[in-house]
Amino acid sequence: MRSKALPAADLVRVRSGIYHDSVSLMRVSQALTALDGVEVAMVAMATELNLGLARELGFDLPEAEPSDLLVAVRAREPDALRAAEAELERRLAALATLREAGGAAESPPRTTRSAAAAAPSEGGRAAVVLVSVPGENAFPEALDAVEAGLSVMVFSDNVPVEQEVLLKDLAAERDVLVMGPDCGTAAIGGVGLGFANVLRPGGVGVVAASGTGAQHVTSLLDLAGVGVSHVLGVGGRDLSAEVGGRSTLRALRALDDDPATSLIVLISKPPAPKAAARVAEAVRALATPVVTALLGPGGHDLTSAAEAVLAALGRPVPDWPAWEVPQDGVSGDGGVSGDGGGGGGALHGLYAGGTLCAEARIIAAERGTFTDFGDDTYTRGRPHPMIDPALRLEALASVPAGDVALLDVVLGYGSDPDPAASLAPAVAEARARGVAVVVAVVGTESDPQGLTRQARAFAEAGATVFTSHARAVRHAVSLSGSTR
Repeated sequence: MRSKALPAADLVRVRSGIYHDSVSLMRVSQALTALDGVEVAMVAMATELNLGLARELGFDLPEAEPSDLLVAVRAREPDALRAAEAELERRLAALATLREAGGAAESPPRTTRSAAAAAPSEGGRAAVVLVSVPGENAFPEALDAVEAGLSVMVFSDNVPVEQEVLLKDLAAERDVLVMGPDCGTAAIGGVGLGFANVLRPGGVGVVAASGTGAQHVTSLLDLAGVGVSHVLGVGGRDLSAEVGGRSTLRALRALDDDPATSLIVLISKPPAPKAAARVAEAVRALATPVVTALLGPGGHDLTSAAEAVLAALGRPVPDWPAWEVPQDGVSGDGGVSGDGGGGGGALHGLYAGGTLCAEARIIAAERGTFTDFGDDTYTRGRPHPMIDPALRLEALASVPAGDVALLDVVLGYGSDPDPAASLAPAVAEARARGVAVVVAVVGTESDPQGLTRQARAFAEAGATVFTSHARAVRHAVSLSGSTR
């Protein structure tokens, strides 16, 4: 372990021989930052990007290799720094115990192909490879999987589009599916990958060039008692002009051949016209009925897409739950009549989900400003906002009094284990300043965070809460005086 002599309020350490995944380390950083007296804490692998972020925070760093663990903590006084160091050791020890309990192999595989070959599965080999590494390193790992004849989910973002096209063309030759890059969610036979909600099993298959779009539609179906067979994410750019729907077409054929799938839902952000035409032609050739939800002016919104699925199945459309600003300390379920004060000013959409942000822009007809904090611009070197709320907390704190803030909160595995713990106090503070807050919660009752528990926490903080994102947007627009 190497250290530098620093002022009493700073602690910087570089540790060799310790590795943990970025999400686990991010949560350690959050826990340390939350301690009394700690101003900032960064616990991360010492990649060039993370070293640069630490220097931007004002830390003086020793030499480090990307395989080293970097610890950088700043506190207001020495006692707080010692408390942070003790908490750091406790949490790192807990992570080490979890790794040991996982039974890591004595000689771990050194390539994706060898890892897939060694992985136990019912058929004797793995079928799907999940790639979640920095975007500049994702291509060779995904290529290794495809060349081994394996389908691959590329969770990584910031992958050049030229590499995406090459991967998907090779996948067509090998008769496998590339989900991604920037594929946020998938579910294969009930097993969730990436950001995944807990969904009941059923006969609806989903093809989605949209992570949060798929999560929203399937969560609404779950609320209506309808389950899914598979969710095949294809990456947000798949229906762009450059990619041309390569994985969408393959995923549609795969679900058409699946005996467990009786209805297919196709979900996408606004597609390129030629890609949309190719997909429409392919849909007409399928034996399985398809409900198409391609966002755009005059098309379905995500809620109406879920309702179209229910109509196709002959199922009733429920009243999508909503929670009013509490009266007499009790949050009410059902219709929403008001915002509890505030509003009348500009509309600010502060989003974690890219498709939800796109849907908000379309419904609001650009009346307001909408920021997708999950966009590649914001996630380079940072955890996704569904994991780390820091950027959205800053943005919410800057919304002026009298304006309207519109937020999405996406539940499920991979997401913040308790988003209300950090966001609800910020909502209460915004409400105290006279900001009207509208929240759309995407998730199911079976998700680890609990749909109703989260929704009520936001309602008790002063927000009006919807399970239908489209209804949330329309309500927010009605409260605002935005004209742009």
